[in-house]
Amino acid sequence: MRRDGPTGLALYDETARDAAATVIARYSTSFSLACRLLGPRPRPHVRSVYALVRIADEIVDGPARTAGLDDGAIRAVLDELEHETLAAIGRGYSANLVVHAFAATARECGIDERLVGPFFTSMRTDLSTRRHDRASHDAYVYGSAEVVGLMCLRVFVSAGAPRPVEPSATLAEGARRLGAAFQDVNFLRDFDHDATALGRDYLGLDPRRSRAEVFDRIDADLAAAAATIPLLPSDCRRAVTAAHDLFAELSTRLRADDGGVRRVRVPGTVKARLAARAWLGFAPRAGRT
Repeated sequence: MRRDGPTGLALYDETARDAAATVIARYSTSFSLACRLLGPRPRPHVRSVYALVRIADEIVDGPARTAGLDDGAIRAVLDELEHETLAAIGRGYSANLVVHAFAATARECGIDERLVGPFFTSMRTDLSTRRHDRASHDAYVYGSAEVVGLMCLRVFVSAGAPRPVEPSATLAEGARRLGAAFQDVNFLRDFDHDATALGRDYLGLDPRRSRAEVFDRIDADLAAAAATIPLLPSDCRRAVTAAHDLFAELSTRLRADDGGVRRVRVPGTVKARLAARAWLGFAPRAGRT
């Protein structure tokens, strides 16, 4: 029988991208919403980046341990995933569909071991460090979040280009600070769960390092990132604005909650309003309101 559509490697590439999109759709409704605001040029690549990130995070935080793996076995699985990812970037193929999708994006957009390595280093930190101080927090956030922002930035400036484009230092700083803000917001939102279920304290909060200090740092990072969003390619600005504004809203709600036990969320109606605002081309919201 004759098959219409792609075959061979093209079919495999398409299937891998679909697998990455499915991972994101099942694990993050907020990210899926923002991703839909991306243009068709960067959208599948960003999904591929976040799918690999999500799979690695699940190795250290969820199903692997539920399946009975101890820390040593989890570390081995994580090491295998890093090795397969770097090998796939080099050879252009992986039998793991999510890795294959990421590797195709990495090859096109210039993502290499300088970003992949620090990410997996931070993931391994979750198996050994239970309470972070400022130095270990900053190192963890760089690997777990800032490099992900830099990966996405490389997609924004390089997807579809004949060869990878080096982002400007200004855009790189904005990507790093947006990633750091996202991660600190997540740390604050999940503080009780991380402490009770995972035995981790990423923020090392004490009387000398209060929640207010963390929120002030988040506000500064969001403001710095917002200033660089207009410099992004036009088919990326709406999505990044929506993501920025969603986390700004979440940060505001967390600050008002003052450390309550419930998990703070942004209602669906508010998410839709923020997405609509971004779609209409409004600038990222300014500061805390």
